[in-house]
Amino acid sequence: MLVAQRKNPDYHGFSADADADVLNMRAAFLAGISIAIVLGSVFVHYLPDYGLQQWARREAEIQVRERERRGLPLLTSNYYDPKRLPLPPPGVTPDPGVGL
Repeated sequence: MLVAQRKNPDYHGFSADADADVLNMRAAFLAGISIAIVLGSVFVHYLPDYGLQQWARREAEIQVRERERRGLPLLTSNYYDPKRLPLPPPGVTPDPGVGL
């Protein structure tokens, strides 16, 4: 190895011949970078759904189709069913200090 370094100060450790050494170094570098880019891209592509955004989109489309099939409006003004909420009787104003 010391002899190869004396002959070729830019010795990369692939071959004693200077031209073959540079060619093999470039091939190894190209292969390593290519594999890293390809495997990195595959890894990122197959990561789980971040924030469940794709699932939420599919679920919303299912809900829209179901509401259209039933003839219901897509959106209602009440998020919760008002019949199931415990509301105070009409005319009674709640005390703002209660429940804190």
